[in-house]
Amino acid sequence: MSPADLAIETHALSKTFGRQTAVDELALAVPRGSVFGFLGPNGSGKTTTIRMLLGLASATEGEIRVLGREIPDAAAEVLPRVGALVEGPAFYPFLSGRENLRRFDTANRHAPSATRSARVDAALDRVGLGHAARKAAHAYSLGMKQRLGLANALLTPRDLLTLDEPTNGLDPQGTREVRSLIRSLADEGTTVFLSSHLLAEVEQVCTHVAVMSTGRLVAQGSLDELRAEGTVRITVRTPDPAEARRVLATLGLAPDGDGDEITAELPAGIQPEVVTEALVRAGVRVRGIAAAGASLEDRFVALTGEGFDVAE
Repeated sequence: MSPADLAIETHALSKTFGRQTAVDELALAVPRGSVFGFLGPNGSGKTTTIRMLLGLASATEGEIRVLGREIPDAAAEVLPRVGALVEGPAFYPFLSGRENLRRFDTANRHAPSATRSARVDAALDRVGLGHAARKAAHAYSLGMKQRLGLANALLTPRDLLTLDEPTNGLDPQGTREVRSLIRSLADEGTTVFLSSHLLAEVEQVCTHVAVMSTGRLVAQGSLDELRAEGTVRITVRTPDPAEARRVLATLGLAPDGDGDEITAELPAGIQPEVVTEALVRAGVRVRGIAAAGASLEDRFVALTGEGFDVAE
């Protein structure tokens, strides 16, 4: 993929704090127009990386290019095209949601004042806060504050949107709405760089993924590519479980499961149809057979050796 096709590109990007290395020779490649999931356990270097991408922290070593320009050298030109929600939004508590957005928009010297009111109202409506525009920010719930932070990131058109835990504090309905918003932004051509600990959400909305572990990049690519690198697991439903286990064992599989449902991981080189053929030849009655690749959670655990919160 050429540099022109990338919204974010880093080479040997590193950040150290004294003797501690927070980010170690990171090489990110985020395609333009993608919804890119940036994953990793706590302390893996995700937030530090995001802060460097946005010019909020300096790199110890390495190169960063955002929207084709070097950061921090071209930050003044690039960052007005980048929206961000990082480490939770902070607002003036006794100003309304609308007044907060107007204050932030006024501070943006690139934002046209003539369209300010219309843009503020449009951003509030887009994140579902039009009904609460006049309410003081201190009366907002955590989820509403998160929505207001998203509205702030959307006040002007963006080529890149960087979101750190955008569904934090949202109920399931709010989470679905943010998921739909992210998809619509991507459909409009905005690249969305998304850091989240909710793998179920990432799996539903992201097209590409990178996984960090202890400051290093351990995997990167499209979601389908990442899943394909995992082990395929086959599930067989049969009234002849003992004979089915014997057949699977002759194929080199290690069958597991109780009752009439048996599961096994497929070794490299054995396709599901080979298993089906072997079962039928042995006279095993098959009620159902299905093969599924590794989930994002499976791949995450395999890559990092750590569990992950996957619940909403």
